[in-house]
Amino acid sequence: MDMDRDPGLIERERSCLAVIDVQQYFLDKLPLGWRGALVGRIAWLMRAARLLDIPVVATAEDMTRIGPLAPDLARCLAPDAPPVFDKQVFGLRDQADIRAALEATGRDCFVLAGLETDVCVAHSALGLRAAGHPVAVVADACASPPPNHEHGLRRLAGAGVVLTTVKGVFYEWTRTVETARRVRAELGPPDPPGITL
Repeated sequence: MDMDRDPGLIERERSCLAVIDVQQYFLDKLPLGWRGALVGRIAWLMRAARLLDIPVVATAEDMTRIGPLAPDLARCLAPDAPPVFDKQVFGLRDQADIRAALEATGRDCFVLAGLETDVCVAHSALGLRAAGHPVAVVADACASPPPNHEHGLRRLAGAGVVLTTVKGVFYEWTRTVETARRVRAELGPPDPPGITL
């Protein structure tokens, strides 16, 4: 399916989840009330991806200076997942080891979550799209200090990037009542913060 011609449902067999730069440095820029819920939604999405055999690639920007991936998210990575990539660029495709890791997943549709919506998420989404990949940005699993989150989402939508939600991508990945019920049971409560599934 070519999302340029047919913005259809996101297929889990084609999906890779990229978790971008969720580090305390960037979280501290956000309104206090956003931080825990955002990390909780991303962690839930990562756990769902693992249960559905969707590869997860995670990055942290300039780790020596800024720090590691948020511990709650690092714990969600599969034991055999690639290490968290020390990202020195804004767009995922612009760094050779990250680009190689994305290609090594064998997936061609990229679902993006993380920080910051108008910079690293936008650069990554636009770069992946320019390379011919379907890209979906999970709007409620991304953030940037206001009003930049909304500006970033508008730019991405205008460029043809699919905007979705944690709830939306979960049900597109699961597709059937039986699969959704099984995965939710394996995930256990609670649901992702602020979301009614």
